[in-house]
Amino acid sequence: MRHGDKINNLGRKSAHRKAMLANMASSLILHKRINTTIAKAKALRVYVEPLLTKSKDDTTHSRRTVFAYLGNKEAVAMLFKDVATKIADRPGGYTRILRTGNRLGDNADMCFIELVDFNENMMGGKAPAKAKTSRRGGKKKATTETTNTDDAKSTETSDDSAKSE
Repeated sequence: MRHGDKINNLGRKSAHRKAMLANMASSLILHKRINTTIAKAKALRVYVEPLLTKSKDDTTHSRRTVFAYLGNKEAVAMLFKDVATKIADRPGGYTRILRTGNRLGDNADMCFIELVDFNENMMGGKAPAKAKTSRRGGKKKATTETTNTDDAKSTETSDDSAKSE
């Protein structure tokens, strides 16, 4: 029985599981988005979010603590340099899990796990919205014709006024 056993062991021994989560957390920090199974993504979210919270306080102690979990100098440097500055005002919820369907080989549920503040497509305010267009087509031609005829009329009236003088 598994009374009170809340950790998902992912079918691995503890050393293998810890190494896998450390490697996945390093990849997530370095690449900002990784593709994995939903079970691994949920386990990774529990593993990496406390590290992201700890990175907000840039002290030697917090750097050493995060390095003990990750074991990757480049990931720790990028975490404290780039990621911590973007998540400084966020009170939690640093990762997002986007389900992508089932894997072709074994039908496993797959997903993307990504850092929330690094997805420009979902942030919204960055790219200007496209103007809404209708599919009628006649309106666009009418506006260009009227502007062309208005320009022609104004040049004719200016020519007529110049001749009369």
